[in-house]
Amino acid sequence: MGGGAQGCVALPAMATLLALFSSLLWGTADYHGGKLSKTHPAIAVLGVTQAIGLVFGIGLVIVSGDFSSNAFGTDGYFIPGAMAGILGYCGLICLYAGLSTGRMGVVSPISGLSALIPVGYAYFVKGDRLTLILSIGATLAIVGAFLASGPELSQGLPIKPLILALGAAAGFGTALVFMAIGSQTSALMTMVMMRTTTLMVSLGIFAKYRTLGGLKLKHSPILIFIGCADFLANLLLGVATTKGNLTLSMVLGALYPIFTALLAFQFLHERLHKVQYIGIAAAVAGVAIISAF
Repeated sequence: MGGGAQGCVALPAMATLLALFSSLLWGTADYHGGKLSKTHPAIAVLGVTQAIGLVFGIGLVIVSGDFSSNAFGTDGYFIPGAMAGILGYCGLICLYAGLSTGRMGVVSPISGLSALIPVGYAYFVKGDRLTLILSIGATLAIVGAFLASGPELSQGLPIKPLILALGAAAGFGTALVFMAIGSQTSALMTMVMMRTTTLMVSLGIFAKYRTLGGLKLKHSPILIFIGCADFLANLLLGVATTKGNLTLSMVLGALYPIFTALLAFQFLHERLHKVQYIGIAAAVAGVAIISAF
């Protein structure tokens, strides 16, 4: 990732595909995780899928032979991976706590603005700069993802859900920054470190409550899918940040609410509101601009 000169170059096709596929996997995993969390404690679903994700990641390390030796030091993956894991977990706790208040229309869209943090990091720290047309495309994509989440702000912004939503956005956004930093050394090992950290937290919670929240063997297929899809989504986005512009990669990786909304529409017959259609159209236009220029 270079400075301002590289920031004006359009996102390479490979980075675009990786970031978009990351969004697809995240959106699909969130859809299935949300369904399962309606009948089982979200913290149990999270803990089990994090463990599965770690096993999947270790398998990828063994198959690929990516045993990066540069774990520590200023350019190592250990600290960025651990920080990304901790901050991402904090973001999830805030998200689930916020959703439990019943104000999904407030919490989901605001927490989805987490991409603004790595975008700010890319601009102020890395020196990434976009052309005017790419800036328009990125703006359309971010606004589109926000609207596709189905914001319901007509009843105002109650303090507790708002604070929790902002906490989730801060957790996810800073986690993405550390994930991008670690990926410069090894995207795969950074993700494995993330999952190792979150698994340790989950094991601590399990040791306290000693329950899997009623999850049984019959839930294994969907839990395996969620765990693997979430890990792969993180990995693909991490790789995308090493292949092209950090800002554009993060913007495209933040489009997952659109896929979640479309899956809910298709399989749960949830009604899409007019604002969500507008959001999807805006996001598609933004992606088209980013891909073309």
